[in-house]
Amino acid sequence: MDFRELSSNTNIGEASEVIRHRVIAARGIQHERFRRSGHSTNSAMNSRQVRQHCQLDAEATGYLEQAMEEMSFSARAHDRIHKVARTLADLAGSTHIRPQDILEAIQYRSLDRKLFS
Repeated sequence: MDFRELSSNTNIGEASEVIRHRVIAARGIQHERFRRSGHSTNSAMNSRQVRQHCQLDAEATGYLEQAMEEMSFSARAHDRIHKVARTLADLAGSTHIRPQDILEAIQYRSLDRKLFS
C-alpha cells in the first residue's frame, strides 16, 4: 500500500464484527482446553501447561531460540511468548502454533521491552 491508500478515510482493516467472532471462537477453544483446570485463558497457564499446550515445530523453535539468545529473554519471557503465540494460533483457528505466531509473539515481547524498560 502506498501513503495515499494508508492515509485515506476508507476502511482497510477487518470489520469489528469479524474480529469479534474470531475472539469469541478463540475464547471457546481456550475454555474447552482448560475446562478441568479452573481457569479459562492461555494467560493463566502454568509452566507445565505451557509445555503441554504450546509445543513448537523445528522452525518455530529455531526462531524462539535465536530470540532468546540475541535478546537475552528470561524464562518468564519464554513462557509469555509461548502463551501469546498460543493465543495467536487460537485466533487463527490453528490447532498448532505456527512459526509466524512465534515471530509475532516475539515482536510483541520486544515492543514491551522497549516501551516499559
